[in-house]
Amino acid sequence: MALTPEARRTFTRLFGTEPTPHPTDPELYEILQNEIFGEVFSTGVLTDVERELLTVTALAAMQTLPQLKAHVAAALRTGASPLQVRETIYQCAPYIGFPKTLNAIATANEVFEAEGVALPLPTAGTVSPDEREAVGAAIQTPLYGQEVKEVFAALPEPYGEFLPHLLTSNAFGDIETRGVLDVPTRELIVLVVVAALGAATQLGPHVAGAIRAGNSRQKVAAALVQVLPYIGGPYAMSGLALVAGYDENSPSQAYR
Repeated sequence: MALTPEARRTFTRLFGTEPTPHPTDPELYEILQNEIFGEVFSTGVLTDVERELLTVTALAAMQTLPQLKAHVAAALRTGASPLQVRETIYQCAPYIGFPKTLNAIATANEVFEAEGVALPLPTAGTVSPDEREAVGAAIQTPLYGQEVKEVFAALPEPYGEFLPHLLTSNAFGDIETRGVLDVPTRELIVLVVVAALGAATQLGPHVAGAIRAGNSRQKVAAALVQVLPYIGGPYAMSGLALVAGYDENSPSQAYR
């Protein structure tokens, strides 16, 4: 098997060098490069920047840091700004936890420094501590309704009230209100994180949330197909099955 012309062109565009045969596993690398760079990259509605930011998302979620380093560099090479890359990784924090986010951002910062990018990057926060819950709820409620409050109200106190507050204030108030990336993009990132984690219970609401945020079903499907070779077919196809069967008139049953 040899690399297709499309795979070769895409690889060179992303990584700035012609692909060469791998010294120990050339067949495996040809298979994966033909699938990712030949087929997946040439199918669907995503730009190179969108594809690379979603790939960065999946790799950060899985903590595959050597590959993350390569794709942070590829994201910059295709035209993503350091701020876009940083915000992509920050958006993962409520879902993968802060230790993994710190690992991912440290990897990205290595690439930024190697590229001569001055750190720290400019701030992007837009809300104050006393308004984070209200502003977060203004984003969350149109996308996800009141389901979190309703389902977790049965938790022992104080968690019946504290957990919804924490989710709204952090995931939406602290993070999703930040600048640089818009809400539709952030919701695609969240969906990819959830898929990469194999969090099946949360997939349904996050497919719906990504669509309600303004992404077309085609774009949501494209995001999951883009990361399929990285996160594995079963995880991606669980989300794609929900996209295929999405009914905007059916309420989510995410946490039941």
